[in-house]
Amino acid sequence: STGAVKMQPKAEELKFVTKNDGCVHIHPSSVNYQTRHFESPYLVYHEKIKTSRVFIRDCSMVSVYPLLLLGGGQFHMQLQKGEFVISLDDGWIRFVAASHQVAELVKELRCELDQLLQDKIKNPSMDLCMCPRGSRIIAMIVKLVTTQ
Repeated sequence: STGAVKMQPKAEELKFVTKNDGCVHIHPSSVNYQTRHFESPYLVYHEKIKTSRVFIRDCSMVSVYPLLLLGGGQFHMQLQKGEFVISLDDGWIRFVAASHQVAELVKELRCELDQLLQDKIKNPSMDLCMCPRGSRIIAMIVKLVTTQ
């Protein structure tokens, strides 16, 4: 009766930004083309093509913690204007942590996961779920990602 209702953008109006290409759009043949709202502003994609404009296909939404833990590039943390900022990919992707403790815990979990994956590469027969350290790290990541 009063006020305005925010409308979701049309599929062709929805756009994302990549480091190298600037604005990109979801390709009309993508299963996500008709999705007008994503809970997270981050997508991962497999294919990028340029026709009338730059499109991405085979994309999936990704939330913040999986991106921080599994995203490529170096993980950096610094204090800026009283806030703890976590950055990936030379600062192109940036997040403000809720507190210094949260930032440190995420950084430590990322380091532990990186080391665990290095150990697995050195010893492919290692069962990550059966080794105590691996199972604890995996359980913590699963809990963090499923309860965020």
